[in-house]
Amino acid sequence: MFEDVAGQPNITATLKYEIAAGRIAHAYIFTGSRGTGKTTCAKIFAKAVNCLNPHDGDPCNECENCRGIDAGSLLDVVEIDAASNNGVDNIRELREETVYTPASSKYRVYIIDEAHMLSTGAFNALLKTLEEPPAYVIFILATTEVNKIPATIMSRCQRFDFRRIPIPDIVARLQYVAQQEKIDLTPAAAEMIAKISDGALRNALSLLDQCAGIGGTVDEERVAQTAGLTSREYLFELSGAVKNRDSAAALSVIDRLYAYAKDMERLCEELIAHFRDLMIVKSVKDPFEVINCRTDERERLQKTADGFSLEAILHALDTLQSTLELLKRSSSGRVYIETCLLRLCNPELDTSKTALLRRIEALEEKLKSGNFTAAPAAPSAAQSAAPPVQDAPKEIPAETPQPKIEKAESGRPKQEPLGGLPPREGLPSTDSSADVPLDCWAEILEELKKSDPPLFGVLRESSAIIRGGFVLIDPNNTLFAGLIRSQEHQRPLVDTIRRITGKPYKVGIFKKGLETAKRQKPDGLDEIIENASKAGIEVKEK
Repeated sequence: MFEDVAGQPNITATLKYEIAAGRIAHAYIFTGSRGTGKTTCAKIFAKAVNCLNPHDGDPCNECENCRGIDAGSLLDVVEIDAASNNGVDNIRELREETVYTPASSKYRVYIIDEAHMLSTGAFNALLKTLEEPPAYVIFILATTEVNKIPATIMSRCQRFDFRRIPIPDIVARLQYVAQQEKIDLTPAAAEMIAKISDGALRNALSLLDQCAGIGGTVDEERVAQTAGLTSREYLFELSGAVKNRDSAAALSVIDRLYAYAKDMERLCEELIAHFRDLMIVKSVKDPFEVINCRTDERERLQKTADGFSLEAILHALDTLQSTLELLKRSSSGRVYIETCLLRLCNPELDTSKTALLRRIEALEEKLKSGNFTAAPAAPSAAQSAAPPVQDAPKEIPAETPQPKIEKAESGRPKQEPLGGLPPREGLPSTDSSADVPLDCWAEILEELKKSDPPLFGVLRESSAIIRGGFVLIDPNNTLFAGLIRSQEHQRPLVDTIRRITGKPYKVGIFKKGLETAKRQKPDGLDEIIENASKAGIEVKEK
């Protein structure tokens, strides 16, 4: 019966009217997301047009034809999976069959599931049949990607768009199935399953079957365990950590969830849904007419939303959505979700244009409102000026290594390179006119995404140039300098650059603001040479 198709009243009413009035088209396209009833509706339609005793467009489900279609034994109704039968030869065989009249029914009905998977040649072969169809043949094309169906096919079919099934309709169907199957299903659990299914009744019924397989009452806790869901408490903890800019608390929650084997991709989806609820609360007058949540959570949602600006919520949604795309293509789920939360808890780490604009807007608001504290006055030049150096330094601090000056064999002092750094001739030139952009930097980042995800997360918005034998990287953040000191991260970067460019470049950090200072006083070497000269030691630069 068409009433068994949940959540599609307009489509079922139209099809019933066409059948009852005898105005049946020769080709239909059923399109919509998975689990919304496309194939089910197609099978009911095939039964209705061939039923020996139809009732107002509905099949009787009792006649020989109806029972044969239900059993799959009626040869005049053919279901084809285009995902595995997508070649031109398959459609040619189908065309050859259409010349024969139905054996025991009024119409030969061909249901082509996943029709968008057909090849170009197969579509062209099908088009020949659709242009001059036999009166006794009906084609029903079911697809989730209607944009891949050629326009020439679309123009010869009636199109029906199946919408996502509303949550109340899914809940009603779940309760009906639970009653028929003697399953103890609580209303709250039925609503949770409906939300998880994302408008697909098939997904909801499958999850209900999984939950009922264990036995006993199917409640919210059972559904959460079966689906690998995160409890709402965790979501409020994470959003609270973002609000308070508490990175440690956010990472602690992720650590607990990971220990419980929670799916990081599912967690990201739930965080998106959670911040979407906060966005609705923040921007809609009566938000709980739009949001489906328990009554005891409404006050908590409102309180959490009050701690965010709408701009901050939108920024969180953008960041989480980008992270979800990365999670779908990577196995390093924990790293990506932790990096995402660090960016949300520390806005200064986010160097995207949108984040910078928001920070500028926040500063402008503080200036307008006068809600800021002036920085302490800088000391005068006379106070801050360092006393002149009278003698050569007798002791060099450990944190600023200085060159070691020894006597050469000829009697002249010998200048050694700075400890831990290459000789001066090995340093990159300060002449920025020789800079050449590294065109393959994007390709290098793609390789780093696979070999070193944490380093890629830091460098994802960076740029690089070539200067002499160095690749100088402008990371746009402060994390890179710490990571690059570690051989664990330095080695993959150097190896990747060598593999892609074919040249053994060294790696350095490029900061435009330090160029002038470096040219004037490279690493304090001028001051050391001056002190040595005052001490009567001759130093010669090469």
